[in-house]
Amino acid sequence: MTKSAAEFDRWYADRIESPLADELVRRMLGLPPGLQSTSLLSGAGLDEVVTALGLRAGQVLLDLACGRGGYGLEIARRSGCRLVGLDFSAVAIEHAQRQAQARGLADRADFRVGELTRTGLSTASVDAVLIVDSIQFAEPKLDALRECRRALLPGGRIVVTCWEARDATDERLSPKLRQVDLRRQLSRAGFVNVEVTDKPAWRLAEQALWEKALTIDAGGDLAMQSMQEEANRVLAAFDGLRRVLATASGPPAAEMTVRSSA
Repeated sequence: MTKSAAEFDRWYADRIESPLADELVRRMLGLPPGLQSTSLLSGAGLDEVVTALGLRAGQVLLDLACGRGGYGLEIARRSGCRLVGLDFSAVAIEHAQRQAQARGLADRADFRVGELTRTGLSTASVDAVLIVDSIQFAEPKLDALRECRRALLPGGRIVVTCWEARDATDERLSPKLRQVDLRRQLSRAGFVNVEVTDKPAWRLAEQALWEKALTIDAGGDLAMQSMQEEANRVLAAFDGLRRVLATASGPPAAEMTVRSSA
């Protein structure tokens, strides 16, 4: 079952109050100092994402389902791009806004409440889109990817990190993850130059994080308790998922004109 915005608000509120959980994730995933993650993209994975996006100063990145904004803010710091971050959790967006202020990026970061399938952005208004470990929550997923294509400038880049089932009939896995097929879905959404790459090293970093989390005395820390519950669920079916990085481009302007007039 997909969590509601209110459930994510509570989850983020617990995480914000847990420096223990943040420190563990940052250390085990090798994240830069100050980056507050609520997903599982490692520091090495972030480096690959930055390269795949290929952003330049002044360009606009849409960080969709941005959570607390950690990855998008780090990419903005490295590349000089402008950032638009959207998440349906108001608590996450409020925290992302505070982080932008704290990191001196408030003049280049605009965080808003929004949804994967309805961004509220103008057509052809961003140079690149990033979705970190969240496309599985979109209902339906194809609508979210089509919304990304609509918001992208012609030829713009999309980068998606997620997991895909090794066997879509594996009932140990959640239905929302079993439905992820990025090569097919990005192509059906109208993207071109679609590439989906296995990232086993990212997966090993995740496994080490989950195993380490289970060795910690959570006490009354709600975020650590939640992390341990998730660790038990994830590790029980760990062999059923593969970790992937998907990249694609929006069609060039001439092709978009042909499609819209067809």
